[in-house]
Amino acid sequence: MNGRMDEDREPLINLIDIYKIYQMGNTEVRANDGISLKIHHGEFVAIVGKSGSGKSTIMNIIGALDVPTDGQYILNGEDVSTLKGDELAEIRNKTIGFIFQQYNLLARQNLLENVELPLLYAGVPRKQRKELAMAALDRVGIKDKWKNYPNQLSGGQQQRGSIARALVGNPSLILADEPTGALDSRTSREVLDFLKQLNAEGNTIVLITHDRSIAEEANRVVSLKDGKVDFDGDVEDYRRSRA
Repeated sequence: MNGRMDEDREPLINLIDIYKIYQMGNTEVRANDGISLKIHHGEFVAIVGKSGSGKSTIMNIIGALDVPTDGQYILNGEDVSTLKGDELAEIRNKTIGFIFQQYNLLARQNLLENVELPLLYAGVPRKQRKELAMAALDRVGIKDKWKNYPNQLSGGQQQRGSIARALVGNPSLILADEPTGALDSRTSREVLDFLKQLNAEGNTIVLITHDRSIAEEANRVVSLKDGKVDFDGDVEDYRRSRA
């Protein structure tokens, strides 16, 4: 799906005047400084920025890994701005599929067991967990590797396993944090193409990156600078603005 979704529909992600403020000694650091942003169902959005831009902080808030100091975050119709520990964990498990740069696969569990983890936390019965995890592995093209442990897989296979784990619970949002950062250029291309395919199938994807060329793989780009939104628009407009 290309471009913005119908603005009349309730957005999947609605960040309203988000601040994240830290005290560093006597200095106040505004990691996020009044960010407002809407992302609709079915969008493929890249959030891009250099180190210190606030992109990692806003990723943690979008991913319900942290809460803002001030402002409101509505995720899939639910206000998660003030939730605590277990409540945030439930939101993450129910709504968000994470894809990490370093894969975050557990070394002592085989690929199938790694992919099953979100379902285990959700209390899905064992037989159903296996069926759903095998289907997710089949979807990313590595069903035959289900018995393998992470150290028996290539980087690309591990990242595909990470994507299968993100997909297995049918989340509303796939949040990809530098998903090609640990991969060679050929494998990076494969992963980006797969994310595009997932988006074409209707999945909402938010990609976090410091790399402008990676950001340009999305349909919409949100650029951050000094904790504020520096640009928000179509990828073609982003290319022209940075030319």
